[in-house]
Amino acid sequence: MPKKDIRALSLQQLIILFEEIGEPAFRAKQVYDWLWAKGMTDFTQMSNLSKKLRDYLDEHFAINAVQIHELQVSSDKTIKCAMRLHDNYVVESVLIPHQSRMTACISSQVGCSLTCKFCATGKLKRMRNLNSDEIFDQVVLVKNTAAERYNAPLTNIVYMGMGEPLLNYSEVLKSVEKITSPTGLGMSPKRITVSTAGVAKMITKLGDDKVKFHLALSLHAANDEKRNQIMPINETNSLENLAQTLNYFTEKTGTRPTFEYIAFRDFNDSIKDAQELVNYCRKVKSKVNIIEYNAIDGGEFQQTTKERLQAFTQHLEKNGVICNVRHSRGKDIDAACGQLANKNKLISPELK
Repeated sequence: MPKKDIRALSLQQLIILFEEIGEPAFRAKQVYDWLWAKGMTDFTQMSNLSKKLRDYLDEHFAINAVQIHELQVSSDKTIKCAMRLHDNYVVESVLIPHQSRMTACISSQVGCSLTCKFCATGKLKRMRNLNSDEIFDQVVLVKNTAAERYNAPLTNIVYMGMGEPLLNYSEVLKSVEKITSPTGLGMSPKRITVSTAGVAKMITKLGDDKVKFHLALSLHAANDEKRNQIMPINETNSLENLAQTLNYFTEKTGTRPTFEYIAFRDFNDSIKDAQELVNYCRKVKSKVNIIEYNAIDGGEFQQTTKERLQAFTQHLEKNGVICNVRHSRGKDIDAACGQLANKNKLISPELK
């Protein structure tokens, strides 16, 4: 029989377990601190426990920790980490260094089911959801990488890696709770952004749950016809529907969403497209991040020109839209937006 993952137990469940084996409650709290605040993945290294207790835990429980399978460093210092899960699947996480911050881009699913045409991950099948522990582990490993490579603390987290976070809703929220908890990493939820392709009913649930993190919507077109072409999810989550649920989210949380908009040459980068985006931003209080397109193998889109991008952003600003242009990082190692899983294949669960 496989050992049970000890991290599946809550603190209260650990306390009950320890009482049953004759250990005081504070031992459970010590173990919980090792698991979550310190990110320990080896019972034998839990130095304030007796050897007898460490041996008991090692005999009866596992820590199904995520491990770094492969690490690539870009010429711009971006680091892509291929993360190996306990069942031998691999997801990718990215450390994005800036002068004032260190950002971890983390995954929420193995693969993805949404088939967005501009995204390498969308060309994969969704194999399974990650659990909250696996999401948490990615953050810890990227945090440790930032400390080891750049002697800098992790400052921000974006759920923009592989997968659609809102189709793994409960585990994503559990991971945020662990990351922000004083008994976890103690990070502020205001340092966390969850990005969605647009699952309207789950955005409404975010509002009902009054989440404290930021929300980003992958928009990429401000009319339904074009968005349907590149994002099939729009066929059942129209722009009008999304506008209503985003306004509900803002009403409930007090937080404005950010629109992510990749500029594709001769597809969504004209002044007409910019005006459609202006009109949509008038429906939804928001800001806009304009993102450079990053080519993927077999992709049908091209990056827009500097001149068209400048004209596009100037039109937005002239019409009162707050926007920023995000320049791609890590393109030479396929770590930029939309490129995850472009070259690295998922490892089969049968491999050891």
